Amino acid sequence: MAFTVSTPSIFRPTFADILRAKFDDVKTAIAQRRTYKATFNELAVLSNRELADLGIFRCDIKRIALEAAYGA
Repeated sequence: MAFTVSTPSIFRPTFADILRAKFDDVKTAIAQRRTYKATFNELAVLSNRELADLGIFRCDIKRIALEAAYGA
């Protein structure tokens, strides 16, 4: 009786897989930056009175934009 031992195949990503993953990371970073800039710019053009109506202080604009883009 013969026995064969099969070793589990280890997935090794190809160069194309690595490149695709990096490209996806760059696309995600660009989309997050675009969201940050859009949110920041939209809030920055509001007057202090309009911001107060929304319950936002001018010093909070950057934090709000960061939360909107990066979920921080």
